[in-house]
Amino acid sequence: MGLFKFLKEKFGKKKEEQSVEASKEQKSLDKYDKGLEKSRKNFSNKLEELTKRYKEVNDDYFSDLEEILIEADCGVNFTLKIIEDLLDYSNEKDIKDPKAINESLVDRMFLNYVKEGSNIKNELSFENLPEVLVMVGVNGVGKTTTIAKLAKRYISKGKKVLLVAADTFRAGAKEQLTVWAGRLGIDIVSGNDNEDPASVAYKGVSKGLADKADLIIVDTAGRLQNKKNLMDELKKVSKVINKLINREPECFLVIDATTGQNGVLQAAAFKELINVTGIVITKMDGTSKGGIILAIREELGIPVRFIGLGEGFDDLEEFDLDKYLYGLCSGLIKDE
Repeated sequence: MGLFKFLKEKFGKKKEEQSVEASKEQKSLDKYDKGLEKSRKNFSNKLEELTKRYKEVNDDYFSDLEEILIEADCGVNFTLKIIEDLLDYSNEKDIKDPKAINESLVDRMFLNYVKEGSNIKNELSFENLPEVLVMVGVNGVGKTTTIAKLAKRYISKGKKVLLVAADTFRAGAKEQLTVWAGRLGIDIVSGNDNEDPASVAYKGVSKGLADKADLIIVDTAGRLQNKKNLMDELKKVSKVINKLINREPECFLVIDATTGQNGVLQAAAFKELINVTGIVITKMDGTSKGGIILAIREELGIPVRFIGLGEGFDDLEEFDLDKYLYGLCSGLIKDE
């Protein structure tokens, strides 16, 4: 079964026939569909236009297809590899139908993402308590809001959450996080301006251990323009946490989807500094370049764990590859 048919069968059930659980899934799918609307117009709508312009695929078709992938921010390496694979497939099977090529393209997008391992668990495991999550990312990507959304997510699941404001350099960072802690009704540990972030992390994780917190979220600075200082800082923070809990913490890198390929460069830079275990993509609803998720996976092998599909608290969704591809390509899939 092709991926188009699989996605259509998985998500194409009539809403009135759905169970309560399926209804929740439908709401989540609707968020993906709405949040990826701009990206869909820049991707699947253009693919659909190609099928109307070309009765049969040829060199010009593949050239236009390459341009669509680049403009969707799928990344140069990903794009060149996919186009080469499609050319080989087209020649080997003597396939001339543009719709068949488009379906094969989506199949390859799926396979490329999961090639690093299909058993990715996006949710925090809580196998060992407390779960400690270090948040990294440059200023302006929505890191503070993402921390609040993640905290709310796990509070709703019955977890005891503690925030640690270890970004002691950016003006207003700890104040912003303190406001969110107040709104969420949870504790926060913060330090003085310019205090050693590792010291604040130590105090925060120690309090979390003493208070039997389920989840400790540690905010950090994102001053990439001074990588040496940031590297030393993140290493110290990670080392302190490791010593307290006897394991490496989870580390989520927050990336603003609207920055496109700059987000991929940020991810590469942070990967050099700390063991990034997952990506959180914010502001996906505000960009037409939804291919950044594929580019990050191709370039860095880091999975996207959560995706921001709107401004609301409940618009931070666990990343689901099937829903993502459906939201990105639903126009093509519905016509299947």
